[in-house]
Amino acid sequence: MKFGRGFGKKVVKYRIVILVVSLLLLIPSVFGYLNTHINYDMLTYLPDTMETMKGQDLLLKDFHKGGFTIVVTENMSKSDVSRMAKKYKTIKHVDSVVNLQDVIDPSVPRSMYPKQVRENFDNEDASMIVVFFNRSTSDEGSLNAIKEIRKVSTKQCYVSGMSACVQDLKALCEQEEAKYVFIAVILSLIAMMLLLDSYLAPFLFLASIGMAIMYNLGSNIFMGEISYVTKAIAAVLQLGVTMDYSIFLWHSYEERLDKGEEDLKAMANAIDDTLVSVAGSSITTIAGFLALCFMTYTMGRDLGIVMAKGVIFGVLASVTVLPSLMMLFNRLLKKTRHRGLIPNTEKLAHGLTARYGVYILIFCILLFPAIYGYNHDNTVYDFAKILNGSQGLSEKQAPFLKANDKLEEDFHIGTTHMVIADANLSSEKGYAMSKDMENVKGVENVLGLDAFTGTAVPKEILPNEITNAMIAKDHQLIMVNSNYKVSTDACNTQIKTLKKVVAKYDPTAKVIGEGPATMDLINLTAKDFRVVNIISIAAVFLIILIVLRSVTLPFILVAVIEFAIYVNLGISGFTGLELAFIVPVCISTIQLGSTVDYAILTSTRYKTERLAGKAKRDAIMIASSTSMPSVITSAVGFFTATFGVSLYSDIGVISVLCGLMARGAIISMLTVIFILPSMLMAFDKLICRTTGGLRDIYKKEKKQAAQGA
Repeated sequence: MKFGRGFGKKVVKYRIVILVVSLLLLIPSVFGYLNTHINYDMLTYLPDTMETMKGQDLLLKDFHKGGFTIVVTENMSKSDVSRMAKKYKTIKHVDSVVNLQDVIDPSVPRSMYPKQVRENFDNEDASMIVVFFNRSTSDEGSLNAIKEIRKVSTKQCYVSGMSACVQDLKALCEQEEAKYVFIAVILSLIAMMLLLDSYLAPFLFLASIGMAIMYNLGSNIFMGEISYVTKAIAAVLQLGVTMDYSIFLWHSYEERLDKGEEDLKAMANAIDDTLVSVAGSSITTIAGFLALCFMTYTMGRDLGIVMAKGVIFGVLASVTVLPSLMMLFNRLLKKTRHRGLIPNTEKLAHGLTARYGVYILIFCILLFPAIYGYNHDNTVYDFAKILNGSQGLSEKQAPFLKANDKLEEDFHIGTTHMVIADANLSSEKGYAMSKDMENVKGVENVLGLDAFTGTAVPKEILPNEITNAMIAKDHQLIMVNSNYKVSTDACNTQIKTLKKVVAKYDPTAKVIGEGPATMDLINLTAKDFRVVNIISIAAVFLIILIVLRSVTLPFILVAVIEFAIYVNLGISGFTGLELAFIVPVCISTIQLGSTVDYAILTSTRYKTERLAGKAKRDAIMIASSTSMPSVITSAVGFFTATFGVSLYSDIGVISVLCGLMARGAIISMLTVIFILPSMLMAFDKLICRTTGGLRDIYKKEKKQAAQGA
């Protein structure tokens, strides 16, 4: 990619205008950021064409029900439970309340009612109230209703379910997100001040990157909404990934000054140099993020688009906003120069090339356990586990966890499925279907009109609110309470069996809820992740092929970074760390796209030195020693931007994702420093034979070797 040498001159000339415009653009960016809706429900990213999602739409359309909660009450009198249920009915966005205490008609002998109704009524320690909302699970109306339910409830009431989970997650994210950015900024600032040779430059880097982050987050308003995972890590990830571009500009500017160029000319040339190098390296990062867009599970597209935009904004800011800031504070920059901590790396490069066989042996030894660990990671789909993480949340942070435990403890309910069946099913068929579902392994009870009354009690004796809650114009709603937790093999087997049972009585019936949706998610993402990994690797491979004009180098560079990815995720396989289902594919694409730049930087310099006539070892030593400071600085910047967040965050998926990104940056750094030069030493002849421009070098050296012999 070629750019005219006039771009840098224009930036330097109009630097004040650029700063004014960049500051003014923050106004619409803040507006867009504040008005972008955040989605906290990970199940809504399933395709609309899936049976469970169609069922959810039908539930909302026909029954005016979306989310629901089961409120567990303990040590409350039956009359107090009924009074509590009446309070819930008055809350905005509550469609209906099913209180099993109200099912019993005093004039009908209790023995005539089915077992599940009698057991609930006779349970002296606990009761449950089912509250349906007229909005979807994660809709603002449902979340507000959860807050109101908790507000009017006594201490003996526990609010469970997905809507309660989403509300707790939202509250936790809102408390933590600003702190993520603060932690990332402080740690990155400290690292850059130590590693770079300026105390002021890192502040200017962060100011420029901060503007780019706000432009990115503000432009998300055009997407309508983004996921809470994207919102939580976008700023931190953009900071870590795009810090490189600022470092490139700084080093280029310093080199120009050292050559004796005047300040403005040095900056203009540095901008043009940076634009060329950054435009090339950023393409691999963008490609890695855009690969996520090929996921059928659309949260991948959500994160991919936002982060690809972030890289583009980062590139633009690094060649416009940052140089303008540096020119504004140029005198102060010169006064705050100091010696960086990174030592001379020539001796290390000499040692690496002398013992390259040892590092290739280490690569071969570690490869097989890395592959084993990678293929045995502990992936989880249970949203309670995804939120809770290994540290565990307190009851105050996530009260829904305690409520879920109470539901399981008092009523042996791990999750609730819902069956939407034909309203015109006869009572005999409806009751028979309910009994067959009750007999499915792990089903605790079945709650529906036919299940409530059985064949001995007429439906007409049920209260209208119960009837209205469970039946619509064309469909009836049946709740199936399961002993099993979502995403487990037992739960998935149970759902498959339930589908077969209901199909016998009603071929049009649908089994929906968190359990069936999670089962669909498991099946969908397994295919998605394979597709995304193939696309990301193929895209990065093609870009390296074009940039370096080599057939061999893409294989070597991708192999080196993929090895680092396998080691990173493989460690989790050996330690038993539970990974939210979205984590492995995010790490694979992000680590590949963002750290392959380290390998490209070293390989590009190696190719340049070989073209200049340097011998194999000399070229690799120079490439290694000159690239190491940039690789170390970039990797440490990425590490500090994410590691602090991983330690601080109480949200499991955020903590684990940031932790693996931090570890991946360091592993990729070590791999590029130790393994890549060894690979170049081992395969130099093959590289020269298959790389544009180096074939003549290979022929020349081959001829000289023959003459020497």
